[in-house]
Amino acid sequence: MSHDELRNPDRPAGLPENAYRKLEEGEVYHPVVPADRPLPEVTAYSLFWGMFYAVLFSMAAAYLGLKIGQVFEAAIPIAILAVGFSVMTGRRNALSENVIIQSIGASSGLIVAGAIFTIPGLYILGLEATFMQVFLASLLGGFLGILFLIPFRKYFVADMHGEFPFPEATATTEVLVAGESGGNQARILVKALFIGGLYDFMVSGLGFWKEIVSTRAFAWGRKLADSVKLEFNVNIGAAVTGLGYIIGLKYSLIIACGSFLSWWVLVPAIYYIGQFNPEPILSAAKPISDMLPIEIFSEYVRHIGIGGIAAAGIIGIIKSRRIISGAFRLAAREITGKGVEHGAERPERLQRDMSMKWNVILIFASLIGVFAFFLLGVVGGNWYHALVGLAIVTIISFLFTTVSARAIAIVGTNPVSGMTLMTLIIASVILVSVGLKGEQGMLAALLIGGVVCTALAMAGGFITDLKIGYWLGTTPVTQQRYKFLGTLLSAAAVGLVILMLYKTYGFGPGGLEAPQASAMAAVLKPLMTGQPAPWLLYLAGIMLAIVLEFIGVPPLAFALGMYLPLYLNTPLLAGGLIAHFVSRSSAEKKLQSARKERGTLIASGFIAGGAIMGVVAAAIIYFGQLIFGEGWSMIRALGTDHWQESFGGEALGFVMFVLLLGYLYWDSRRARVE
Repeated sequence: MSHDELRNPDRPAGLPENAYRKLEEGEVYHPVVPADRPLPEVTAYSLFWGMFYAVLFSMAAAYLGLKIGQVFEAAIPIAILAVGFSVMTGRRNALSENVIIQSIGASSGLIVAGAIFTIPGLYILGLEATFMQVFLASLLGGFLGILFLIPFRKYFVADMHGEFPFPEATATTEVLVAGESGGNQARILVKALFIGGLYDFMVSGLGFWKEIVSTRAFAWGRKLADSVKLEFNVNIGAAVTGLGYIIGLKYSLIIACGSFLSWWVLVPAIYYIGQFNPEPILSAAKPISDMLPIEIFSEYVRHIGIGGIAAAGIIGIIKSRRIISGAFRLAAREITGKGVEHGAERPERLQRDMSMKWNVILIFASLIGVFAFFLLGVVGGNWYHALVGLAIVTIISFLFTTVSARAIAIVGTNPVSGMTLMTLIIASVILVSVGLKGEQGMLAALLIGGVVCTALAMAGGFITDLKIGYWLGTTPVTQQRYKFLGTLLSAAAVGLVILMLYKTYGFGPGGLEAPQASAMAAVLKPLMTGQPAPWLLYLAGIMLAIVLEFIGVPPLAFALGMYLPLYLNTPLLAGGLIAHFVSRSSAEKKLQSARKERGTLIASGFIAGGAIMGVVAAAIIYFGQLIFGEGWSMIRALGTDHWQESFGGEALGFVMFVLLLGYLYWDSRRARVE
């Protein structure tokens, strides 16, 4: 389908020719929905489905993020489902309604990122977080992210028209404007969602085969792991494989190479040197000679990856220094009204933002809420400590708002974990200097990090929503107002699901990995308890990130791979390879594009289905333990737990993984060009 017309004449025309390119001098961009002929935006229909998807995808994204460390971006699947449902029900002129549905629902992944990157660290450190603490940290951070970004909407989405590619916004816009083809896309997505969900439920819910396949299943593999600490393992889940397909070969390979360096070079090297030392080193509980590969990784190698992530965040800020300094000037002009003509007419619908007066009022109200939250719920009534926490949140959240927005606009990826890690280090040093340390200091630092992380994630994601609205002709102030509703619902859903997953699985080794939160906790604990921190390992990671930046390798992706377990990164590479083979399966460019797009829909279905069924499996275990007692699981009830851990269960897992990859490749190639 071309951008010039859609097959259904009752629907709006497609995107104009100048939607993605720079405008010529005097040229004006006219969106799909004209300024003087708006379509219905906020209706009972759009509110219901937006709220429904916000809750549903919050739960799914929280499970997936805690399991593999990658947050499921919900914008595209929600857009596909919204368009598909409106087409299948024959709803006319639903384009602007679908934008609102997507905007409200997409709050889910943004709020989830802020929560799961930080809050589980409290449980890993042996502390408890209440529902209200999780809820308020997510809610207030989300509100600040929205409010700090609003003054920069015009700059990013209008003034810089054609300057930034906005990859996620482009894909979502194409789905929303596709109209009739969205129904077929939704059917492909729903079928893949069913297959991926059933596949992952057979593993996590029923125990039909093993989820992590390792070379330790073989005698030679066990000997290799025991003698030189070298092993290979892979998570055979559909969700993480789909994620690898969407990431693509380039970045999945960079992430995997970070893991290969950690697990196949550094772990064996540390064992080779440390096996002759009979005493534990640093804060380890046992000598290196007695450690398994995962223990060497957790105690030593992961800290190198953490240093690399922190350095990558700093490098990103340095590269964006002009945007940061410009952000202060632009915000000052907007707030003070300088440069705005007095008596100017009210801006047209497509340029109408929330008034700066209300924006400033709501910013101050949110900051007062942050202060009250810290004062009453974190630092036990100490005004000085609460003011210090408020200052950290305010400065860092505002400073990094445009960094997050620019990252999303250019590459579609927000390095929020690296910026949050740096926030934790800064917050820890400051809090210790003002006398707030130990368990209360760790609680304060992680909740400060949670608020900041959520604010930055929301700022980066919200610019995508606003760009979609700009291309399609949605009223900006409407998107801005109802984004608060999506934030409220997502914060509540995330708080509930985090507590449920903690009660069911736990976090850290032996439970859900929560890799980013584990890294945050690993950095925070020595800073807050006076233990010796592995500064030399952090320094090694910092130097590695600098070298990677010099040679043109994205340091954040590589460092992320270094501190994630190997079995979470190998399926990413497998999915990336399938994406590469699909895109190269035809010499015809249009057919290549069609096959890659169909594969993206299938992979999105795998992610959504696997994540949703993971939450369902967790809910079954949670309520089963309430009824039958602690330790109950469906796998034990069915008697498949021993089979799952046997050689046969592991071999079957490998076979099923190969079949899953084969299906992804085969079904992707079924795309046709009309």
